[in-house]
Amino acid sequence: MKTSVLQRSAIAAAVALVFVGGYEFAQYSVGPAHAGTPAARAPVAAPSPAAAVGLPDFGAIVERAGPAVVNISIEGTKKTAARTPFGDPGDSIPEFFRRFGPQFRVPPGEQITRGQGSGFIVSPDGVILTNAHVVADATQVTVKLNDKREFSAKVLGIDKPTDVAVIKIDAHDLPAVPLGDPARTRVGDWVLAIGSPFGFENSVTAGIVSAKSRSLPDEGYVPFIQTDVAINPGNSGGPLLNVEGEVVGINSQIYSGSGGYQGLSFAIPINVAAQVKDQLLAHGKVTRGRLGVAIQDLDQGLAESFGLDSARGALVSQVERDSPAQKAGLEPGDVILKMDGQPVAGSNELPPRVAAVAPGKPVELEVWHKGKARSVTVTVGELKGPPVAAAGDAEADRGRLGVAVRPLAPDERRAADIEGGLLVLDVSGPAARASIQQGDVILAVNGRPVSNVDEMRRQIAGAGKHVAVLILRDDARIFVPIELG
Repeated sequence: MKTSVLQRSAIAAAVALVFVGGYEFAQYSVGPAHAGTPAARAPVAAPSPAAAVGLPDFGAIVERAGPAVVNISIEGTKKTAARTPFGDPGDSIPEFFRRFGPQFRVPPGEQITRGQGSGFIVSPDGVILTNAHVVADATQVTVKLNDKREFSAKVLGIDKPTDVAVIKIDAHDLPAVPLGDPARTRVGDWVLAIGSPFGFENSVTAGIVSAKSRSLPDEGYVPFIQTDVAINPGNSGGPLLNVEGEVVGINSQIYSGSGGYQGLSFAIPINVAAQVKDQLLAHGKVTRGRLGVAIQDLDQGLAESFGLDSARGALVSQVERDSPAQKAGLEPGDVILKMDGQPVAGSNELPPRVAAVAPGKPVELEVWHKGKARSVTVTVGELKGPPVAAAGDAEADRGRLGVAVRPLAPDERRAADIEGGLLVLDVSGPAARASIQQGDVILAVNGRPVSNVDEMRRQIAGAGKHVAVLILRDDARIFVPIELG
């Protein structure tokens, strides 16, 4: 998880990501009108009954949507560093053993971790939406329904850039919650959250929409819905509902200086989550559109320097070589004002809109170029990056061997004087127990060289309970026997 002010209202209160933030109360005093004139002393007419507005029937909303909200418990492992069993790190005797007595060191190992989150059923056959950070590192996921039944869940896919995950339980005829349209949700509308804050299942909180299309640090693909609904650790993955009982968002993060709710909560719009869900279920991965530009906001001074009448649009600061944007003729200094006829108010609006476009599809941009508006057609490319979907076979690989890897770049192969190999990015499970480390390079599995992930998968799939992995570590080649999970 990230180490910033933004805190995911996460699977456990201890796994929090905190951003310095807070809120202020504005106090207003209401006094009598000036009494100097007869008009001022006249009684104020009470509002007519027709003008009074009542509160939503929250109880009815919970009765309809509550049965589809689930509690998610996870179990996973985390690596522990090597240590000595004697005293504190500053003591002289332990320091002696650390330096001269490796036989007294406790080797690296694993620690069991547990946590909780929330989710909601979107299909009667057991498909559930939740947050990626709730289940991303889980080795076991358990779902408890509103009627207290419990099921072991399978992670069908995760998408870390949007923090959306799809899991499934083996059940039928389940209550499902309807999905709404976040575009129809207005700032000031009532909204309601159901989840398991701090493990308290089926807790309900309410508030209003504070803002829409919020851009958060390192979260460029999600135009968050900001609310003042009380969200705390354990609420992650639960639904944000409108007054019609429809899901308009997935509660994901809070802005906090204390680790708990302080009036700023953020939800992933359900239309973004639904697009991710559909791609994960259909293809096992998520594809995103790409223009190949770096952009920034304009202030009034920049707008004036480019001849714009207001600080609007997304200013292009860099165009990648051979990118779709360069091929279409975009240049640094251009300002993107519209995309497919819809205004681009600021730079934060463009990335999620481009990402939602299927690669290969053309989009029409209105661009302010050297003092004039012009129309540019760009054929959207595909955003490349690390695998963001944990489909069935990828999950099986990690479960059996427990490594996340990538092929070596050409310059890395030249530096290591090897022809292939896979760089180990993360370790867990069987590989961690066998002391495989981040930074190791896997050269072969059971004597067969591997230079890409598919080759490693085939070797693991054809193995029995044990494999011999040849690794390169600090210029030394070592065979490591691994008992598979």
